Formats: sequence, C-alpha cells, structure tokens
Amino acid sequence: MQALFWSGLVLLVLGIVSLLVPVPNSEQGGIRVGDVSIGVETQTSEKVSPIISAAMILGGAGLMIAAKKKQ
Repeated sequence: MQALFWSGLVLLVLGIVSLLVPVPNSEQGGIRVGDVSIGVETQTSEKVSPIISAAMILGGAGLMIAAKKKQ
C-alpha cells in the first residue's frame, strides 16, 4: 500500500514540475574538410505538453487515492 502511495506522490510531483521546468535540448552539426572543421551547436528549451503533464498529475492523484482506499 505504501509503495502505491509513494509512486503516486512521485508521479504527481513530476507532473507539476513538468509544467514549470523546460527540458533542455542541444543538437550539434557540422562539416569537416581536411584539417578544417566548421560546427554549429543549437540549444533549445521546450516544455512538456500540458496534456502529458495533466495526465501525470491525474494519474498520481489517482494512485494516491487508490492507496488510501485500500487501507
């Protein structure tokens, strides 16, 4: 029972954090000709889709409620 509750709590917290904190992403590309190399690195920060965050929050809350009802 406790594992179900704590799993729900972790999922709930991750869902809330995913709404607020962007996920960094970096991509590297370039070409190399002989001894010369030219590279470009792009960095972006994207937030997780609100639908996924809402599903995580609802799933976490559901797990916590299910754990409390089993007691």
